[in-house]
Amino acid sequence: CFGFPLSIFFIVINEFCERFSYYGMKAVLTLYFTRFLHWEDNFATAIYHTFVALCYLTPILGAIIADSWLGKFKTILYLSIVYAIGQAVLSVGSMNDLTDHNHDGSPDNGGVNIALSMIGLILIALGTGGIKPCVSAFGGDQFEDDQERQRSTFFSLFYLSINAGSLLSTLITPLLRATECGIHTKQECYPLAFGVPAVLMAVALVVFVIGSRMYKKVKPEGNIMLEVSKCVGFAIKNRFQHRSKKFPKREHWLDWASEKYDKQLIAQTKMVLRVLFLYIPLPMFWAVFDQQGSRWTLQATAMNGDFGFQVQPDQMQIVNPILIVIMVPVVDSLLYPLIKKCKLNFTPLKKMTVGMFLGSMAFVAAALVQVQIDKTYPVFPAAGQTQIKLINLGAVPATVQFQPQLQSVNVTPNEETGYMTFETSKLKSLHIISSNLSKTEPLDLLNGGRYTLAFKWDPKDINSNLIWDNITSKPAKGESLVRFINNFPSAVNVAMGDTDFGQLDPLSVSNYSSISKPDWSYTINASTPLTYCVVTSKKFGYGGAYTISVDSCVGNQLNINYFEDMAPNTVHMAWQIPQYFLLTCAEVLYSVTGLEFSYSQAPSNMKSVLQAGWLLTVAVGNIIVLIVAGASTIKKQWAEYVLFAALLLVVCIIFAIMASFYTYINPNEIEAQFSKEEKEDKKDKGDNEKEAEADSRM
Repeated sequence: CFGFPLSIFFIVINEFCERFSYYGMKAVLTLYFTRFLHWEDNFATAIYHTFVALCYLTPILGAIIADSWLGKFKTILYLSIVYAIGQAVLSVGSMNDLTDHNHDGSPDNGGVNIALSMIGLILIALGTGGIKPCVSAFGGDQFEDDQERQRSTFFSLFYLSINAGSLLSTLITPLLRATECGIHTKQECYPLAFGVPAVLMAVALVVFVIGSRMYKKVKPEGNIMLEVSKCVGFAIKNRFQHRSKKFPKREHWLDWASEKYDKQLIAQTKMVLRVLFLYIPLPMFWAVFDQQGSRWTLQATAMNGDFGFQVQPDQMQIVNPILIVIMVPVVDSLLYPLIKKCKLNFTPLKKMTVGMFLGSMAFVAAALVQVQIDKTYPVFPAAGQTQIKLINLGAVPATVQFQPQLQSVNVTPNEETGYMTFETSKLKSLHIISSNLSKTEPLDLLNGGRYTLAFKWDPKDINSNLIWDNITSKPAKGESLVRFINNFPSAVNVAMGDTDFGQLDPLSVSNYSSISKPDWSYTINASTPLTYCVVTSKKFGYGGAYTISVDSCVGNQLNINYFEDMAPNTVHMAWQIPQYFLLTCAEVLYSVTGLEFSYSQAPSNMKSVLQAGWLLTVAVGNIIVLIVAGASTIKKQWAEYVLFAALLLVVCIIFAIMASFYTYINPNEIEAQFSKEEKEDKKDKGDNEKEAEADSRM
């Protein structure tokens, strides 16, 4: 088809579906841990990076199975089945109604959900990692030796399918997650967010199987990684056995393998090890880079995602693939030629060093954003302290004195104060003075408690209600919390949208209820036996908490007032774009260049070894994150960002020093030299055999 083997179109479609499945699932994974499984942020981060590390460790296993045993086709087929089963198990494990027998909205046995989720993730890691080193190579196998141009075009299409799958899934699955579903209670729809990737993985498998008869299937010929490992192992063993001074030293420690392995394999292994030595500092970059899906997503949950339409926290990850698609051609066609025209020697290792530096700066930018976010967080009372807020629901001003003689505060009608902090042991009572009336409110407060004192004046008395505010943190899902206080002289029934807040007596307060879509307006109604009053609510901010007073009704029009108990998220998600931009620039300079450098410095038959080594650095980087997340005692998130930025900067300096000692080589020339020597040896051997034959005839 257009000069291409028809089979490669099945492979490209398969890769698109598989990448959609993987990135779609991965985009919502951190929020699934924190919001559905209710894991603490650090633990959720650790499990997320454990999963990613496993996804980059299993490619080594997949490569060994494909090259030494099953071949690429069967390896892709069998592990894709494992992959699809894992996606299905994860989707089933995310069903809230699975063990919710009493229909209260919470699983009766959360262990079942956790067990299924972990089994699903292990199967996914085995599947996606196992097929990772096989699919692109299997596609390359479909071409003949004289189809170099078509093979190059295929790899471009293959890379495009990866980015297209990533882009679409990162956009779509957070939207699916944000919808509500459930049999008994409506909650965030993780079964759908994981179910759609599961369906795409099943489609990928079906498409791959349909093309089965068209594929060129190369039989396994042994794994070069195993040969290299055996060569290195034998050299170490042989050197250890001959460590006595009576044995002469050899030019390189790998030369101790010459008794068993030929010179060409040893020389090729030396080339590989020189590059692998440079890989030692690389995991630190991936420790920073892969936090897009964990720490940066959690950071976005505390931000305002209103872009004229609501952007979900896990959707911000889409900035990276969008920028990649834009920046790779720009850098290749504009930036690098400009640098070359300026006659600057911008070598691959220098590009990678600059990439590390930009990655460090990305986390500095993330720390600066986090500092601004922290300023919007409420300050809760410490041990031994109490906080009190005043709301004047009356029509005349009032003065509240905190006894004994601690503070006096004036409160105008329909206004509130902020939360004021006192030492619990010193605050005994409140004295309210309004117009010609006064009232003393004795206090029996809990240490670390937050309270709201709502009061109003009427001609005969001052009515008041001290309310315990039972929220101790920002809403976990970025939602808003709303409660109502009745300012009518009689009991009323209050509802907002589909939420019924029940009957409220005068000055009584409902419990907080979550509003999952604060950017919507809701209908608020208050009813008594004689009246039915309605009003449309304002749009609430994400992550805020509000008390709404139901004041009066004129012509069926309900009059209400809003009081802000907790400020909503005010730092806009757009402030994350600079850190994503810096990290994407770092990726273009570091990741793309690193692969190019590795391939250019590796022997033709050992590029898979370096591919495995490169993927291993990604795995180790994620292990670094889970160690830091598990062992760190840093309380402030901005400080952790600064820590990672500093670590990467130090590693950047170390890598720059290591790179300065590296000498670039041309493996093709070295291999050509060995081939020439081998031909000469064969020729000499042939000449010797001819001479020996002539001598025997004489």
